[in-house]
Parts: sequence; structure tokens; C-alpha cells
Amino acid sequence: MTLEISGVDGALRRNVQAYLGQLPATDAQRDAYLFNVEDNIDDALQSLGYYHGRVKQSLERPVNGPWQLKLEITPGEVTRLQWVNIRVNGELLEDRLFNNWLDSIKMKPGDTLNHGDYEQVKSQLSALAFARGYFDGHYTQAEIRVNRELNTAQINLEFASGNRYHFGDINFEGSTLDPELLNKLVPFKTHANYSTRRISAFNQRLLDTGYFTSIKVLPQLDKLEDNYVPIKAELTPKADHSVQVGLGADIGNNSNNELEPRIKLVWKTPQVNDHGHALESSLEWSPERPKALFTYTIPLSDPLDDQLQIKAGMLWDKYGVNQTFDAESGEYRNDGELESRKKLLGVARNKRISGWLFSYSLNVLQESYNQSDTYYDPMFLLLGSSISKTIRSDNSLDPKSGFRQLYSVEYTDPVLGSDARLTRLQAQFKWIETLFDKHRFVSRLDLGVNLAKDSDLADIPPSLRYFAGGDQSIRGFSYQELGPFIEYTNSDGIPSRQVVGGRYLAVGSLEYQYYLTPSWRVATFVDGGNAFDTGQFDPVVSVGGGIHWISPLGPIKFDVGFGVRHPQIDYGTWRIHLTMGTEL
Repeated sequence: MTLEISGVDGALRRNVQAYLGQLPATDAQRDAYLFNVEDNIDDALQSLGYYHGRVKQSLERPVNGPWQLKLEITPGEVTRLQWVNIRVNGELLEDRLFNNWLDSIKMKPGDTLNHGDYEQVKSQLSALAFARGYFDGHYTQAEIRVNRELNTAQINLEFASGNRYHFGDINFEGSTLDPELLNKLVPFKTHANYSTRRISAFNQRLLDTGYFTSIKVLPQLDKLEDNYVPIKAELTPKADHSVQVGLGADIGNNSNNELEPRIKLVWKTPQVNDHGHALESSLEWSPERPKALFTYTIPLSDPLDDQLQIKAGMLWDKYGVNQTFDAESGEYRNDGELESRKKLLGVARNKRISGWLFSYSLNVLQESYNQSDTYYDPMFLLLGSSISKTIRSDNSLDPKSGFRQLYSVEYTDPVLGSDARLTRLQAQFKWIETLFDKHRFVSRLDLGVNLAKDSDLADIPPSLRYFAGGDQSIRGFSYQELGPFIEYTNSDGIPSRQVVGGRYLAVGSLEYQYYLTPSWRVATFVDGGNAFDTGQFDPVVSVGGGIHWISPLGPIKFDVGFGVRHPQIDYGTWRIHLTMGTEL
């Protein structure tokens, strides 16, 4: 059967089609469809305030084709609201969120009667009362009075909220953690007013601890008593141990310019004891840079917002680049990196207050390295402190806007047993803003200062100096390729130089991103700056672009950067950068 409708359009036409439903596929369905046509059209018209509608039907029944139903609808005069009366009795009347909701209601006298809007307001008020803990709330009156002669309607809603319930006892099931530790995760005070928002926050805090694989925080509405609702938290602990294995490779970045395989093993013990201590052991092997780092975490006053971390590790790492002069090309060629072997032992306290993360640390660092064929092995005892804050417009992995700021200071002195006096200052900023849904801007600024005597510079290890270049610095150049260098003649008598890092860092970036679809965007960027020493700032500039996929695991970015200005070279450089993860 085919259907032709005339006389109505827009929302009214769509409502009529929705009430009529799908066209029949069998003879039996067709008979039922035709039998209910007039009633369904009346319901569709009245639901939008048309109580005087008429319909004229004509049905053609060809022998060899589908039947043809034509409906000519005359909706008549529309019914308008004469008044909207919403009255609430009980404690809900004093609730701030209820008053905010009341101000947001769009129904007002003079509007066209819409039964869907009426039902939506009813359900919103009931849902709000339930979410805020007014479990005894109910309607004492809920009606629409329609005067068909005057084409007017009156809405009367009267809701008795009763008293607001409070949180009662909280029972944890399935966890072996100390009850005192679990109670510290409750994000509201004892016997606070009930709200589903607080239940969600409680659930999120339990999830963020990393102790559990499954979490259910449930209000026990069948056990309401004396305006208190008990809460049950059903918890399933994670396995005692978990192991993650990663495989990878670096190509062309080692001293022999060969493929360098990498194997990484992360062994996690999320709950060492009932006090919530956790241990993470990270082992990474590659021919030239094996690493071992152990982190032991102890919750203090708050399991999430106040932690003590003890770290110990041995790390073989690389910084900067080594270059030798190629007589044939007349250029310096990379042939390795500045190798460093670190022994680290440290303790830090991380505490979050009003959105700011404060960190205080004490680290013992011994680092050995060869710089221009000279061996160094300094030791430092570093006192450090940092403060940071990140604001996001949403909790997605690709926020539309946000701002991150970090400030840190580290100090060491021979009085503490260190081989040199050093004050290390850093500041980092990142800003994201999206305009008109599709135009996203990302900018960042990294600043660093090392305050030390000239005679102590060689004793400051590579891990405490500043370098530039790489995915998160200046694209178009390899990781930590840029910075002050020293020139010397190597053991083979060939002119060489080594990028050894500088006292200062000033690197900035501006990137424009355009969304082709919600999951794909293109980008263009300009990066600039450098690491440098006193009076030697000579910025490097790069430009480039790429395409980004907003995957379920976060943005995956394929960018190509081109160096357009480098003070030490007169030829162009370029590099592919593949990165993954959120930008804040």
C-alpha cells in the first residue's frame, strides 16, 4: 500500500507519520492499518494541540497493484496554554538546583499546547527529585485541562517532595583493603545530603585508585530508614600481579646506524598490602640503552590526592647527537649520541589541593658520561618542588579547550654533598581552544634556566641540561638534536662536534587544526626556539603539517616537519613524527 498525506507539514506532518507507523506488508496488517487510521490521526493532532482536526480519506484498490491511500487533513485551530501552574511542597522548594531547573522551563502562557513537552517536564521533575534524594516525592496533581470551545488549556502540576534523604552507612564488599583507607575515598562528609552526582564521584574515585577491576556503588533504596539511605560498594580487586610486554625498534638512531630492537616489561602489583601500597617495576632492554626503574607508592592522607613515591633505578640513556665531519660532502653527519648511565634513588610527595598538584622531592643522582672524549661521573643530591594544574573543558581524550601550566625548581649544593651548585628552573604552558566547532588551535611554551658557574657546567649531567628537537619540541628534527655543541678532534683525528645541551631553553609552537569529520582532522604548525647558553640564542624554526585520527584510544597524529632555519647548517632537514595520546 502507498500513502499520500496533504494539508499538514513540518512537525505536525512528522507526528502524523509517527502515529500511523510503518506501512503494512501483508493483507492482514493493511486491514488493521486502515481500521485505525482515523484514531491515530486524531491522537497525533491532539498531542500537538489540535483538537478540531478533520481527515478525508480516499482509497483506491487497483487489481494488479498496491492500494493507494490518500489522506487530506485539516488540523483546525490550535489550542494554546492559558496558564502553567507548577507547585512544589517540601524541602525541594529550597533546593538550589530545583530553582535553576524551574528557571529553565520553556513552557509559558500563550504557547501552543504540546503533550510531549508536558510529559517531559513531569519526568524531569521526578528525575531531579530522585537524583537529589527526595525518595518520597510524588505528584498530588498532574493534569491538562482543555477547553475545546475556547481553544485554551491549563497545566496543573503539584509535587510533594517530602524530606531529603542523607547518606547512611557505607558498606564495602569484596575488598581486602583497610576499611580506614576505603573510607578516605568517600568524597562527601558523613550523613551528607544524598545526590547521584556524589555517587558518581565516589564510583570514579574508587576506579581511579587502580585497585579494582569492577566497581558498583549502589544506594539501597529498599532499606530507607529515618531519612537515611545506606550505600553498598561492591568491589572486585585486580589480580595480585599483572605483566605487560611491549616490543619495538629504533631505526637509524644508534651509533652504528642500524635497527635497534626494544623489549619492555612492566610488572605491576596494584595492592602490596591492606594499606594500599603499590609497586611498579619497569624493565626495558635494548643493545645500547637498557633501563630498570622501580616505583613504590604509599597512600597518605588521601589515597588519590596525597601519595608518597619512592623510586630507584639504573638507566642507560642518550642525549643530543655526536657528529663527525664528512670531507666528501663538506657536512657534519650524525654518528651517535651522548651516552649517559644514571643511578637514581628518590622520594617524592605528591599532593593535590584545589585542583593544583604540589610535589616535593629529594633525589640522589649519580650520572656517568663521556663528553668530547672526557669521562665524567658527578653525583648530585637534588631538592625539588613543583606545582601544576590542568583544566579541561571535558574529560575526553581530545578536549575542545584547556590549559596546562607547570612550574618547578630544583636545587643542589656542595654543602649537600653534590659535585656542583645548581639551581634549575622550569615553566611549561599549553593552551587549546576550539572555535566554531571545527577550528582548533594548540599552542605551547617551554622555558628553562640552569643557574650555575661556568666552571661547573661540564659537571652538570646531560639529564639536567636542556635540549631541543623532537615530537614535543621542534618538529623536523630528531629528539634532542638541537642545542649548544662543542667542537673537538676525535681519537681518529677527524673533526667532530657533540651537542651537549645548554643552560637555557625557550621553545614555542602554534598549531592550527581543522576537523574534516568528528574523527579526522588536518593540521599545520610552526615550531621555533632552541636550547642555548649565555648570549648565544639563535632560534631554529620549522614548519609542517599532518593528518590526525581521533581514535578511541586518543588522537593518533602523523605529522611531517621541515626545518626552515638552522644556524649551523645550510641544507634542509625533514622528519616524520608519529605520536599518540591526548594533548593535555
